[in-house]
Order: sequence, then C-alpha cells, then structure tokens
Amino acid sequence: MHDAPLAGLHRLVWTALMAALIAVGAMVMLPVGPVPVTLQTLFVALAGLVLGPVRGGGAMLLYVLAGVMGLPVFSGGKAGFAHLLGPTGGYLFGFACMACIAGFGGLRGLRGREAGDTPLRPAHVALALCCCLAGLAVAYLAGAARLMQVLDIDAGYAMTVGVLPFLPGDVVKIALAVAAWRFLAVRRLLPR
Repeated sequence: MHDAPLAGLHRLVWTALMAALIAVGAMVMLPVGPVPVTLQTLFVALAGLVLGPVRGGGAMLLYVLAGVMGLPVFSGGKAGFAHLLGPTGGYLFGFACMACIAGFGGLRGLRGREAGDTPLRPAHVALALCCCLAGLAVAYLAGAARLMQVLDIDAGYAMTVGVLPFLPGDVVKIALAVAAWRFLAVRRLLPR
C-alpha cells in the first residue's frame, strides 16, 4: 500500500503539534521547590504514544531546540541554553528518553490495527501504560542525577525534592495520556 501524498506533511504537523503541547504543558506550572509541577509529563507521554519512539523523541527535542534558541517555552517562561545546565536540565533530557520509551508501547498497540478494524486490546493498553511508566522512571533518574550534581545534594534528598512529590500526579497524567491515545487510536485519528 502506498503512502498518501500528504502523509509526510501529516506526520510533521503532528510532531510540531506535540512539541507545542509540551510547551503548553510547561506553562501550566506550580512552583514547589527546585522542580516545578507542570503538565509536561502528560504531553511527553502522549507524544511518544501518538508518534512512536523516533518522532515522539523528535517532538521533545524540537521543544528543547525551541527553548535553546530563545523561545520562552521552558517552565516559568524561561529560555536559553543555560536552562539545560540548571537543576531541571536532567528532566528535559529524561523527557526525550521518556517519549522514546513510551513510543514503543504506542507502536506495539497499533501494529495489529493497520490491517483490520480490531479494537485495542486491554493488553495493548497495559503495555502502553507500562512503557510510559518505564519512561517516567528514566526521566526521574536523569532529573534526580542532575539535581544531585547542580545542587550538590545526596541521592536521598534528590529523590525527596525531585521525584516523590511528583509521583502521584505524574501517574495520573500518564493514565490520562494513555486514555487520550486510546481514544485517538480507536477513532483512527493518529498519524500513520
């Protein structure tokens, strides 16, 4: 089967849309210590699920590139390369990894649907959820490691200020991302 003539453009638009949603997620923030609470986790997971590992990670990198180039897309309306070197820079790197890992769950769930009209099975949704949670763990590790380095704190304190306060909310955000992905997949609204 041949790709539609505009399929490449369609994928680029979805990648840009997901990068924009990640930026919007960064603007919705609640400052609580060195790491603010944002909606980025939801949109990073959704980008991976919707776009797959390569394009999902690409959407996150596009977002980072926009911030490095001076667009105020980082949390709190910040921008610039220095933000990557700050205490939350590890989370940005970790989010790119998270989008890639989440993307494997999204692709696996959709692989069997291209030939037929079978709905997503519960196992596909569970796999997507597990991949998103595994990606979140990687993002937390990268973020906590950077906090330890920049703030000169030990691992326990980095977990206390950079992981534990965010865990319950991030699990809910991931569940919402998986639900949104399932909604889009069932209605065949995802890019091919």
